[in-house]
Amino acid sequence: MSDNPFGFGLPPEEPDDGDNGKKPSGSGDGSQGPVGPGNPFGFGAGGAGDNPFAAMFGSLNPNDLGAAFQQLGQMLSYEGGPVNWEMAKDIARQTVSQGTPDGTKDASVGPADRAWVQEAVRLADLWLDGATSLPSGAGSAVAWSRAEWVEATLPVWKDLVDPVAERVGAAMGDVLPEEMQAMAGPLLGMMRSMGGAMFGTQIGQALGTLAGEVVGSTDVGLPLGPAGKAALLPANVAAFGKGLGIPQEEVRLYLALREAAHQRLFAHVPWLRAHLFGAVEGYARGIKVDTAKLEDAVGQLDPTNPEALQDALQQGMFQPEDTPEQKAALARLETALALVEGWVDAVVHSAAAPHLPSAGALRETLRRRRASGGPAEQTFATLIGLELRPRRLRDASRLWASLTDARGVDGRDGLWAHPDMLPTAQDLDDPDGFVHREAIDFSELDKMLGDAARGEDEDKGDTEK
Repeated sequence: MSDNPFGFGLPPEEPDDGDNGKKPSGSGDGSQGPVGPGNPFGFGAGGAGDNPFAAMFGSLNPNDLGAAFQQLGQMLSYEGGPVNWEMAKDIARQTVSQGTPDGTKDASVGPADRAWVQEAVRLADLWLDGATSLPSGAGSAVAWSRAEWVEATLPVWKDLVDPVAERVGAAMGDVLPEEMQAMAGPLLGMMRSMGGAMFGTQIGQALGTLAGEVVGSTDVGLPLGPAGKAALLPANVAAFGKGLGIPQEEVRLYLALREAAHQRLFAHVPWLRAHLFGAVEGYARGIKVDTAKLEDAVGQLDPTNPEALQDALQQGMFQPEDTPEQKAALARLETALALVEGWVDAVVHSAAAPHLPSAGALRETLRRRRASGGPAEQTFATLIGLELRPRRLRDASRLWASLTDARGVDGRDGLWAHPDMLPTAQDLDDPDGFVHREAIDFSELDKMLGDAARGEDEDKGDTEK
């Protein structure tokens, strides 16, 4: 992420060669920044010289000047919600257009990529039929470019980020002295606009980076795309398989299996989506803003130097409340993510092992990838105060596998019928104990129901006599 995200630079120190800091345009020394995701407003650190605006605007060329002022106007005139999502989308798409660090560029999806994605998801659903009792959840299979992933998932990110950003917006007003708040209408409006723009910038950069890492619509364990639409990103699937020494076809099928398994779960467990987002929201409600850090940033508020607030966001202003309620909310969120990803891990391995020789190696690669998280996920941990990755994936996968052995596929998947039937965080500590206890409970329940039914028949018979 850029250290100078809004592109406003400071004047350089006096140069030793006495040239008043004047450099040729585009000299490559940082004196000019092109409009782009790392410097979206194009302002660089130019010399003061005879130009009174050079210190602020650097040596912009005429072609960049209009775009720079347009984006600056967009930042200061924004009057929407806590995040400037139009700016986020624009910067995400700009970030995507720059390509990934390994040099992979985004490109439109061609007919050949669309064909293999559709065929891979079709075959994956066929294999999953023998590994789970949940039917197919994908009404269609699509191939997305990275830019299309940004567009398709933005509404869900909005639901995730807005509640926390709203808290920051309120806190920005609260840190002003009470006697100033009544007179600070214009200032508060500017602060809200700048706050929305800064959130939009950071989220846009993180989304653009994440678009270069994900292989489908469910990588972070949440249903980010439209319901019933299995999606893969061919460019990222190819990048994922590079260097693994595994045939491309196996990589494609394994990733299609994961996407299709997620789709089954989210389509046929109707309460799951709300349960996951409720767990995220419950955790977010217990996040507090570090007002001391925010006060320092607001105290240095300067329209030509918004890096102060930016740095406060970047360093992380969010701290979870150290309360029993917040700890319980975190446990619910981590357990929910782990159960989803653990179920997918177990089901996909069962479906893939008979068909793909590299299933075990691909499984371990995906486990490590999910456990560590990429740089974009770490950015969201800073911005939102939570990490969207399952800490107990292996424990959950082991529990689901044990349930399969003990109760079969139908018995295992039957636990998704209601959230109260799912294992808890304590059950992940002792998966065998959960399996054994549940088996006893169900047998006792069957016995009780049978006794009750026989008693009703006997009573009915006595009445008839």
